[in-house]
Order: sequence, then C-alpha cells, then structure tokens
Amino acid sequence: MTRRALIVEDEEDAREFLRSLLKAHPEVQIVGEAENVTEAIAKFKALKPDLIFLDVQMPKRDGFSLLPELRPAPDVIFATAFDTFAVKAFEVNAADFLLKPISADRLAL
Repeated sequence: MTRRALIVEDEEDAREFLRSLLKAHPEVQIVGEAENVTEAIAKFKALKPDLIFLDVQMPKRDGFSLLPELRPAPDVIFATAFDTFAVKAFEVNAADFLLKPISADRLAL
C-alpha cells in the first residue's frame, strides 16, 4: 500500500534530508512539502495526503496548531529536535515520534 505523504518543515535542509531518507521507502510517495502551518493547511486540502511528517517548532504557529485543521485526520509522524514534545505528540495520537537528526534505521521502524 502506497502512503501519500506531506512534509511540513520550515528548514530546507531538514526537508531535503527527510526526502533522501524516504527514497529507501517506495511505499511512501511524497506528494508535497510545506514550510509553515498556513502553507500546510492549503497543501493538505489540495493534495489529501494520508501521512504527514510534521516538525513542531516553526515560525508563527507550531506543528500542534495544524492538527485541528486536518480532516479527515491523517497519520502524523512528528519529526523534531526536541524530545520534550514526545508525550504531547502521543497524547494527540501521533503515529510516531522521530528525534532529529533522524537515522535511516529509526525511520525504517
């Protein structure tokens, strides 16, 4: 089963790194990318992904503020450098929590 993924990350280097890691996972098709929550809402509505890789710390609005906008709710994998968000991520039903820098082995789980 192919998963349609949207990457929501404000740093270009981090988006590029995640894209490179995901090349090893043909079951994940990256359908779009967004640099902030506002852009992510528009891309989610247009592209209808069923999986989102979501950074937490972004300018203006954090990743958690995006979640109420997502209907139907996709699976969300948080990808952040801050382990302090892990409990909150799972409280909002995160599919997974990846701590940056993300390793290929950890992504494969």
